[in-house]
Amino acid sequence: LKKLGAKIKIKDGYIYAHARNGLKGAKIKFPSISVGATENALLAAFKAKGRTILKNCAIEPEIKDLIQFLKKLGGNISLKGRTISISESQNKSSKITHHVIFDRIELGTYMIASALLAKKNLTIDKIEPNIIKNELNVLRKIGVSIKQKKKSIIIKKAKKFKKINVITKPYPGFPTDLQAQLMVLLCKSKKLSIISEEIFENRFMHVAELNRMGAKIKTK
Repeated sequence: LKKLGAKIKIKDGYIYAHARNGLKGAKIKFPSISVGATENALLAAFKAKGRTILKNCAIEPEIKDLIQFLKKLGGNISLKGRTISISESQNKSSKITHHVIFDRIELGTYMIASALLAKKNLTIDKIEPNIIKNELNVLRKIGVSIKQKKKSIIIKKAKKFKKINVITKPYPGFPTDLQAQLMVLLCKSKKLSIISEEIFENRFMHVAELNRMGAKIKTK
């Protein structure tokens, strides 16, 4: 935000921010891939004067959905690889229609819960299975039976869970926000699975609590 011209200071636990003359376009390269950072920079650059180039961006489906929303509002935005280019927006009608994308983490949580607990098949509608290919492949490898349709999936309760090695990565890799839920599922497997966390440090805080409930998990 400072690179876009904002004046920001932190004092006594408060953030003071202003841009009296508005924001101006800039070239920004993120040191690491972050969904929140990409979204905030997108929103700030949308009203900035001139052109903004964002590099090493997150390219999650939610980012692409936000871009489509901003385009409807007049945004001149292009995405190539992990680079987003934003030119000064052209004001359009403030009245638009936009359907927000389904929540991948919410969907993944329901899928895992269904595989563990459901006595009957679970059908989840109004989704795009192609967006969650990695998550579906991981669950299938573990032994979860999933029937895929154009805009829905049907999940059956698994009888036996297999072992797997999973590494969390930025999209389209396996999401870090589903890592804890997957770990619960893998506690039901009789063989050793390995989860490697490559997004956030201290993302294994749930391990101690699962061990208190009888799980056998070691962190390294």
